[in-house]
Amino acid sequence: MSYSKFIHRLFFAFLAVVALSCGSSRSLPGAQVNKNTIVFLGNSITQVGKWQELLPGKNVINKGISGDVTTGVLARLSDCLSARPEQIFVMIGINDLKIGRPLEDITANQVKIIQKIKELSPRTKIYIQGTLPVNEGMLANIYRRLNNADIGKMNIALKAACEQQKVRYIDLHPVLTDQTGQFKQQLSTDGLHLKPEAYVIWVKYLQKNKIL
Repeated sequence: MSYSKFIHRLFFAFLAVVALSCGSSRSLPGAQVNKNTIVFLGNSITQVGKWQELLPGKNVINKGISGDVTTGVLARLSDCLSARPEQIFVMIGINDLKIGRPLEDITANQVKIIQKIKELSPRTKIYIQGTLPVNEGMLANIYRRLNNADIGKMNIALKAACEQQKVRYIDLHPVLTDQTGQFKQQLSTDGLHLKPEAYVIWVKYLQKNKIL
């Protein structure tokens, strides 16, 4: 074999190895999970949380956006999962109720969110958190659509969907509500949004139940 033919074959062998390597990486989406990386995904209730301070030693990514709805979360899931997190905590739905989206549509979107997370990052552990109750007596007029009866119905449907999808559903109501089922007044700024001490209770609940 001439030297030129040897170089020619060596070059194409190199290209074949490169192509195989690139093809393998494309065929394994989500195979590499970044340990200790946690994503909190949702709306303003998530956005305001100082998760990194509450969870020192962990790489926490806050993907809360004020005013976001289920369709908005669906549209940005690829970005939210780009870090291939070990865990993702999702709470979304209250703003869908605020704009009058039908309950069945909200639940359908919540199921799509779960399914898309599984598709994009199959090794990420999914935790779906029920929407928090409100304190109806504190709500301003802009939140007049919101009430705990509708939130309860949405959460019942979401919990059933989580059981069907085989993902963990988290109910924070026991530690954040008063005896009448209203969000504790001392933990809220306006009947909907949370004071810092509410986030402390939230995280301690997750830790106590060995979720974090």
